[in-house]
Amino acid sequence: MKTMGLVISHKNNEARRALLPKDLKKINHVSALYFETGYGEKIGCTDEEYAEAGATIVTREEALQCDIIVDVKLGDADYVDTISEEKVLVGWAHAAQQIAFTDAVIANNHTVLAWEEMYEGGRYLFYRNREIAGEAGILQAYQYAGKMPYETKVAVLGNGQTAKGALRILHGLGADVDVYGYRLEELFKKNMYDYDVIVNCVLWDTNRTDRIIYKEDLQQFKRGAMIVDISCNNHLEIETTKPTTIDDPVYTIDGVIHYAVDNTPAMFPHSVTSVLSEGFAKYVDKIMEDAYDDVLNEAILIKDGHILDEDVLKFREARNLVVK
Repeated sequence: MKTMGLVISHKNNEARRALLPKDLKKINHVSALYFETGYGEKIGCTDEEYAEAGATIVTREEALQCDIIVDVKLGDADYVDTISEEKVLVGWAHAAQQIAFTDAVIANNHTVLAWEEMYEGGRYLFYRNREIAGEAGILQAYQYAGKMPYETKVAVLGNGQTAKGALRILHGLGADVDVYGYRLEELFKKNMYDYDVIVNCVLWDTNRTDRIIYKEDLQQFKRGAMIVDISCNNHLEIETTKPTTIDDPVYTIDGVIHYAVDNTPAMFPHSVTSVLSEGFAKYVDKIMEDAYDDVLNEAILIKDGHILDEDVLKFREARNLVVK
C-alpha cells in the first residue's frame, strides 16, 4: 500500500484543496493519507477534522516523503527538483507549458498523473472548475476595464466549458457578445479590432507555431481595449500573454490592457474544492493500490521520467528541450 501526501500549494493566493474531511469516509485507506499541517485552514477545515476522519497530520517535509504527492497546482510546485526518490505526482500539471517542472520530473524519474487529463465518459472530471475559471476571470478582469460589461462589445474565443462560464457572467451583466469557435478563428482575426474586450478561452494546441493575436496587432485595437486571457498560455496563441497573479493581475502593452491570471478559480476556493474533493475521492484508493483504471491511465503524462504524452513530447522536441 502506497502512502499519499497532500501538500499546500505555494502558488499566489491558491486556496483550493484536493480533499475535504467529509469525503474521506469514501476512502478505504484513509490511514495512508498524510495532510500537511494547516491544509484546510483557508477553506474553513481544521487539522482536527482531518484527523478525526482517520488521516494523519504531518509537516510539509514529512508529506513530501510519501510515495504519492498531491498538489493542486502541481505544475507550479517548488519542490520537485529537491525530491530525488521517485514519486507519483498528482494535480494540474500542464507539463508542456511548465517547462521547468517537466525538466525536474524527467531528471528525477517521477511519474505525473495530470488532473487536466482525467475524463469520465468523455466529460472532463472537474469541468465545473473550468466554468468557474471563466466566471472568476470575467468578474475580476472587469474591475480593470474601466467600463461595465453592458457598455462593452465582447469577443469570446472558444466554446468549451471555460467559455460557458465567461458567457454566464457576460450575458448576465448585459455585454454585447460574439462567440468564435475553432472554425471561426479566421473570421475573428478579420473582426478583432471591433471589440472593447477579447476573452480567450481556447484549448490551444501547444504544437502550433502560429498565433491568433500578434504583438503588432495591438496597435490597431481600440484605445483602452482589454484582452482577458483565461486560457493563459505563455506567449502562445496571444503573443503578448505572460501569466500574472491574483494580487497583480494586469499589465498594459501598446495601450491594450492584458489580464492573464492563470489560476482564476482560486478566488472561489470553497466552490472549487467541493468539486475537486467529490471527484478525486473516487480515485484515491485506486492510486494508492496501483489499481489504475482507464481514467487514471489516460491521465499519466510522464511515467518514471519518460514522456508518454505525444503533445508534451512534440512540444519539447520542437524547442530542443530534454526528452526521455
